[in-house]
Amino acid sequence: MRLLLVEDDNHVAAALSAVLARHGFDVVHARNGEEALRAVLPATHPGKPPFGVVLLDLGLPDQDGYQVCGKLRKLTSTPVIMVTARADIRSRIHGLNLGADDYVVKPYDTGELLARIHAVARRTSAGDESPASGPAGAADEALRLGGVTVELPTRRVRVDGETVQLTRKEFDLLALLAQRPGVVFRREQIISEVWHTSWEGTGRTLEVHVASLRSKLKMPALIETVRGVGYRLVTPGD
Repeated sequence: MRLLLVEDDNHVAAALSAVLARHGFDVVHARNGEEALRAVLPATHPGKPPFGVVLLDLGLPDQDGYQVCGKLRKLTSTPVIMVTARADIRSRIHGLNLGADDYVVKPYDTGELLARIHAVARRTSAGDESPASGPAGAADEALRLGGVTVELPTRRVRVDGETVQLTRKEFDLLALLAQRPGVVFRREQIISEVWHTSWEGTGRTLEVHVASLRSKLKMPALIETVRGVGYRLVTPGD
C-alpha cells in the first residue's frame, strides 16, 4: 500500500518511514502542506496507484494541519489519519468535522499506529467503496426518525430538511443505529460493523465519532450512551 506521510521533522519522518517500509508500505514523504496537496494529484506520480492512507501531522511549517486536511478532503477521498499532541476532545471533533477518518495522539505506540492505518484503509474495500453502500445489511431506503432522515442509497442525512455533511464513518455509524432504533448496540458490535476490526483501541475513536455526530446533528439526545454496554438511537416518544 502507498502511504503519504506529511511530517516536517526529517528525523521523525525517516524513522517512521523505515518502520512503515518494514511492514510493507510504500512511503512518500511530504515536508509541508503544499507538498502534501501536490502529492495527492494524479499528475504528480503518473503510473502510480493512489495512496491508501494519508498520515497527517498537524504541526506543519507553512499552514495549519487542519487547513491541509480540509483541502485534502476536497481533492481526494483517501483516508486521513491526523497525528498531533492535541489530545482534547474538541480538537478531535474539529478534525473529524474537516473530514479526518481517525486521530492519533502523540506519543503513540507504533503497533497502535499500524493498527489504525490498517483499520481506516479497510474503507476502500469492496463493501465500503460504493457511494451507495453502508453497513452490512443496509436496505436501499430512507430511514426517518423524527426530524432526521437517513438516505442509505445516496448516503445523505437531513435534519428538518437541511442536509448535514458527515464523514464516511459518521454516516456508517448513524445508519447502523438508525436501522434498529431503540435497540442497544454493544461497543464491540459497532466497532466490528463500522470499523471492521475487533481492536480494542478503536473504542476511543467510537466515542469521538459519537460526540461529533451529536454536534453535527445538533441533537445531543438522539444517541444515548448506555453505560457499560454501548449506544442506542432514541426514537421519538422514548
